Amino acid sequence: MNANIEELEITNCFGCAVCAKACPKQIIKTRINEYGFYEPYIISGDTCIRCGLCADVCSFHNAGLSLDVTRLDSFAGYSNNDSVRQRCSTGGVGFELAATALSQGYKVCAVRYNASNNIAEHFVASNIEELKYSVGSKYIQSDTLAGMMKMDINDKYILFGTPCHIDSFRRYLRKVKKESNFILVDFFCHGVPSYLLYHKYLDTKGQQTGKVKSVSWRDKTDGWHDSWVMDIRGEEGRVHAKLSDGDVFLKTFLSDSCLGKACYDNCKFKYRNSSADIRIGDAWGRLYQKDSKGVNAVICFTDKGTTLVKQSNCTLIDHDFDSIAEYQMKHNATRPLIFNLVWRLLKNDAPLDVVKLNRLLNINSILHIPGRIIKKTVKILR
Repeated sequence: MNANIEELEITNCFGCAVCAKACPKQIIKTRINEYGFYEPYIISGDTCIRCGLCADVCSFHNAGLSLDVTRLDSFAGYSNNDSVRQRCSTGGVGFELAATALSQGYKVCAVRYNASNNIAEHFVASNIEELKYSVGSKYIQSDTLAGMMKMDINDKYILFGTPCHIDSFRRYLRKVKKESNFILVDFFCHGVPSYLLYHKYLDTKGQQTGKVKSVSWRDKTDGWHDSWVMDIRGEEGRVHAKLSDGDVFLKTFLSDSCLGKACYDNCKFKYRNSSADIRIGDAWGRLYQKDSKGVNAVICFTDKGTTLVKQSNCTLIDHDFDSIAEYQMKHNATRPLIFNLVWRLLKNDAPLDVVKLNRLLNINSILHIPGRIIKKTVKILR
């Protein structure tokens, strides 16, 4: 008899919620666990019919990728619309792909920021005006469930998601034989930070902003290469905090100190490993290091992906994969020495101790200097 996600003890997983979409009884929901990440649970175990679909579609539970990539096309790309390129985090290719798909009768399932709950969430856009809510990177985990549940798999969609989300969703589409209705897009993923960090961080900014109305994680006012910026706008004010000036949320995220457990131990999607039709990201390498407007790395793993990319309103420049993907992560994140100490700060009930967190992050930076010997490290970390 088939097992379900609870019997398989699938916790601290990717949190993609595709198991909930696949469940024919709709008895699986997701919630944020004690570490600040989404995970699935069964709300009515006595109605489970033990079909095993939840486990069958689960990328966390199944080895390997759902897509056997035998070819790829790789480009640098950016929108031909200057305003789109400026508004988007990188070159605007993601927006243009979605806009082109809309013009061809597809709907778009992408991510927007929900300021009422201070979370990222998937939603369905049916026109360009609705699509505008998806603009910009969100460096927090998305609540995928509501958006996915609104998708009728008999219609045509372009779905944007993390690589683990996309891998699970392709497994699901193959089960229901609807793969041809979808275009799947993922991105070069660093990992997702805990909502414990993000919500505590927002609390530290609350006196300046009041109730949050919008958040942007990337702002290109000072150019694409200095665009790691937390721009938080509220009813009473605004915070514009840059990584280059030491913003503590961005520093903690990029230090790999509070990512999901699966991001360290179970990710199988780094570099060229993908189950998407298209992968996008920043072309951070040397090819475009002098560009200030933003250039996407665009990787096509299927003919369907290449066709859509070439139909979009973008300038495309052919490059070999390794050149355009330069500086993208090739391996999973590893837990830094400060990992447990950072989690102590995040899991307690007290407000975020920004001074102590910054001290830990600074120590972590020093420890990453090659050849540097740090005396009494254990004493300092304690």
